[in-house]
Amino acid sequence: MTDRISEIIEKRRSIRKFKTDEVPEEFIRQMLEAARVAPSAKNRQPWRFMVIKGESKERILLEMEKGIKASGRSLFIPKKFRNGLVSAENTLRIMREAPVVILVFNTLSKNPYPPVFAGKRISEIHNTLSIGAAIENMLLCATGLGLGTLWIGNTVYAHKQITRYLGTKEQLASAVAVGYPDEEPEGRPRKTLDEICGGV
Repeated sequence: MTDRISEIIEKRRSIRKFKTDEVPEEFIRQMLEAARVAPSAKNRQPWRFMVIKGESKERILLEMEKGIKASGRSLFIPKKFRNGLVSAENTLRIMREAPVVILVFNTLSKNPYPPVFAGKRISEIHNTLSIGAAIENMLLCATGLGLGTLWIGNTVYAHKQITRYLGTKEQLASAVAVGYPDEEPEGRPRKTLDEICGGV
């Protein structure tokens, strides 16, 4: 691994405080280009990205706020996940503070809630892995450009509200908040190689 790649991987952090400085369009394009060339299962490239900022971002985040509130009242969401709504509300605050949010859609999947059976489950796993690779490329590119990012999964609480507002049947897989970091968090604890690696 080259020193530059190693440095970027080590430097990447989840940022939860952003400056108000505008992010250059060219930087966003570079992040999306990095995501575009990520590996994907069977080269299906199951991703689509939507860059939102300004008023459009606020309108979509209002839908997310409605979804979080509705999830708190839903009988279909297990209690242990409803307890995560405080985290989701904090994530919403961070997304509002970030100058740019990139929504990430899974073009090959729809609503994440109905049961998924064996054959489809395999495709779902492959698509999820592929989208994860694209997002990681995006995060590392952003780090190399001096930007901060937060990989967001709490959009799941407002999947119905956001996709209905946007008029899409695609699965809203994730979001990424982007901006110049206004904090320098220490790296989080990691397991050692001995803990995560075994021989054959």
